[in-house]
Amino acid sequence: MSSFARWSVSLIATIGLVAATLAGATIWLLITDPVGGADVVSTALTTRDVAPFMRAIGAVIYEALRGLFGYL
Repeated sequence: MSSFARWSVSLIATIGLVAATLAGATIWLLITDPVGGADVVSTALTTRDVAPFMRAIGAVIYEALRGLFGYL
C-alpha cells in the first residue's frame, strides 16, 4: 500500500470519528436537555454564530469523558 493511500485512509478515519462524535454529542444534548439544546440551536441559526452550539457540544463531550475516566 502506498504512503498516500495509508495517509488518506487515516484522514478519512479521523474525519469519520470526529463526525460520529459530534453527531452523538448533538443527539445526547437534545435528549438530555431538549429545551436548552433547542435554544442553543435556534440562537445559532438566527445569529449565524455557532460558538454557543460548539460550547454546548464541548460541554457534553467533556462531561462524557470525565464520566468515562471516572470509571477507569
